[in-house]
Amino acid sequence: MWASRLFWKLFASYTVLNLVAIGTLVIILSGWQYDQVIDQNRQRLQESAALIRHAVDSELGERRVESLQQHVRSLSQQIETRITIVTMDGMVIADSSQESIDQVAELENHKVRLELMLAASDGYGTSQRMSGTLGQSMLYVALRADRDGRPIGLIRTALPMDKVLAEVATVQRLVWPVAIAVSIAVAILTWFLSARVVRPVQTLTTAAESIAAGDYTQRPFLPHRDELGTLAGSFNRMTQQLEVRESELRESSRRLATVLEGMVEGVIALDDTERIVLANSAAGRLLNFDPVNAAGRPLLEVVRDRAIHDAIAATASSPGSPIEVETGDDNARVIGISGRVLTSGTTTRSVLVLHDVTELRKLESLRQEFVANVSHELKTPLSSIKAYSETLLSGAIGDEDNNRRFVERIDEQSERLQDLIMDLLSIAQIESGQQAFEIDSVNLAEVAATCIAGQQRAADAKQITLACEGLDQDSRVSADAEGLRQILNNLIDNAIKYTPDGGTVTLTCRHDQTDVIIQVRDTGIGIESELLPRVFERFYRVDKARSREVGGTGLGLSIVKHLTQSFGGQVDVSSQPGEGTVFTVVLPAA
Repeated sequence: MWASRLFWKLFASYTVLNLVAIGTLVIILSGWQYDQVIDQNRQRLQESAALIRHAVDSELGERRVESLQQHVRSLSQQIETRITIVTMDGMVIADSSQESIDQVAELENHKVRLELMLAASDGYGTSQRMSGTLGQSMLYVALRADRDGRPIGLIRTALPMDKVLAEVATVQRLVWPVAIAVSIAVAILTWFLSARVVRPVQTLTTAAESIAAGDYTQRPFLPHRDELGTLAGSFNRMTQQLEVRESELRESSRRLATVLEGMVEGVIALDDTERIVLANSAAGRLLNFDPVNAAGRPLLEVVRDRAIHDAIAATASSPGSPIEVETGDDNARVIGISGRVLTSGTTTRSVLVLHDVTELRKLESLRQEFVANVSHELKTPLSSIKAYSETLLSGAIGDEDNNRRFVERIDEQSERLQDLIMDLLSIAQIESGQQAFEIDSVNLAEVAATCIAGQQRAADAKQITLACEGLDQDSRVSADAEGLRQILNNLIDNAIKYTPDGGTVTLTCRHDQTDVIIQVRDTGIGIESELLPRVFERFYRVDKARSREVGGTGLGLSIVKHLTQSFGGQVDVSSQPGEGTVFTVVLPAA
């Protein structure tokens, strides 16, 4: 209550009004009381003058001044009033304020005294002025004395204003304490009334501040059946509705945030000045900024990439048309941007949706490259078959020295074509997940021995030594037996093809806590370090000229990679040009 500015405003206003009203009332009452006292004294002086006129009528008519002086002084002492008797021409013949008749004779002529002039002309006169004889303010009343219808003199009575003011002060000494007591009583009443008005307002204010802070449980109760009580009821209903709507908004915001955060696409909302209103985490990852700290900041300040801003400007000029832009180091990332402009009244908002299409473009590029490679790989054996077939049909079929060789070449190219098609079908089934694998505990030593035996003839043809290290009958992996055989066959076959005559190909195996690590090491030509990431791509050849000579479909390493991943493992390669290559396959131990 003491800190309430409204309370002090009300209390001060009512108190000032109270003081002004009581002060005005006292002033008016004092003026009225002053006039009443003056009128009462004037009336008393008039009555006294009338009695004196009757008492000195004979003496005044006969001009017995000595007798008049004594009579006037005697009456003046009885009624405590100054008495002056003046002739019609203004000469003073008796005055109670003088000791003797000689002193009276020395008084100046009173003909021009206002009260006497009025009495001479109208029979009655009064005035309030400074007495020239006594030197003090006096209240005068004068009556004209007549005999036989003619004026014979003027009777004047007077009182000092000090006595009159003393009577006024006596009354005011009673009025002011009463006024002060009334003011105090009214101030106390004002205090309680102000407190009665302010206390409910304070209750509502406290509740409103709590609600503004998010506490919607506030329900202020006012027992009064007045406007404040009605306001409290309306306030409670409003609070309840606010709580419901705030809950709905919070739930809606939570759902929107969940949707935005769960989106793979980046979403950025901009205002009409291109300041960020909203951005999700995906947008932050795509454009490398923190969405939490970006709200309210200009987009140009957050994303310092001119290509992005040019794309955004283009989407704003033609909304709905997606635009792709290359960003990042060496333009390695491709982002598709589509925008919408939302207008509500005078407010304009832009919503940008960002898609990371880098992988899609890579896949498209790989698809195009794959189609080109498949076409090229198919064209080579088909062209050879067609050429030898046309040669035979053109008459070479009767050439006993060459016809068998042509047919053998046709058969060779047909096998190559069949291997290529089978590898394509195999890798297609593996990538699509349609090939069913029987994952079981497979004895690695048995599969490795079978693969080495199958590749021994090719190794002997090039005088290449095939060796095994670390293999024992306890080496078991979790894989599909046929798939594991295909992995080892492809790696050993690849090593033999790219190892010069007289080299060595070694298959090693070692264990760690959960995995079996298989390595195929050769002493071949090796691979440049910048080409290593691409060796598992379909149809990729490090040395295309040599690859054509040694044969192969170009899909073996890609099949190895996909089979290994299908078994829950991983494959890697390391190499030094001229020193050989090491392929490492890690599979789960059984």
